[in-house]
Amino acid sequence: MNGDIFCNKCGAPNAAAAQFCGRCGSALVPAAVPAQAGVHYGGFWIRVVAAIIDGILVRLVVHPFAAMFGIAGLTASGLGFGFGHGLMALPLMIVGTGMLAVLTAGAAWLYEALMLSSSYQATLGKMIFGMKVTDLHGNRLSFAHATGRHFAKWISSLTLCIGYIMVGFTERKQGLHDMIAGTLVPRR
Repeated sequence: MNGDIFCNKCGAPNAAAAQFCGRCGSALVPAAVPAQAGVHYGGFWIRVVAAIIDGILVRLVVHPFAAMFGIAGLTASGLGFGFGHGLMALPLMIVGTGMLAVLTAGAAWLYEALMLSSSYQATLGKMIFGMKVTDLHGNRLSFAHATGRHFAKWISSLTLCIGYIMVGFTERKQGLHDMIAGTLVPRR
């Protein structure tokens, strides 16, 4: 959110006042604030399904690593090789659960921030449904901007998920986290 705009062709950051990309030379024409007719946004239910897909993908990657600690706890509890008959089972299970929580939270943040700031401008779940995440002018997000949007979702969650439900009732289908981060989710 330092005023940079990103080239829609090569993704290079450029000064907000620049007319041409410093890397590839393409014309930089920031889109008007999309309030005109013909712009469609990703609605509540389609975004819920996309989030479920993304959650499953993140967990498919993270769970095998955390499961190693859980299996070690079961083995230590007496199912295996006699590590003191359960003395280490509880600590290893606690570590496994903690590892799962930390790895899932970290992986979800990196996955979302890296995908939204990439040239795809969307996570895999959003891509399936033809959505992308942009700033209010239709430009690609920076990694820091995408990170801010990710953590703003925590505020949407802390409001008993009313921050997410707002997507169904706002003109441009923005949740509280979108309003905080200054983002839109246009759909083809």
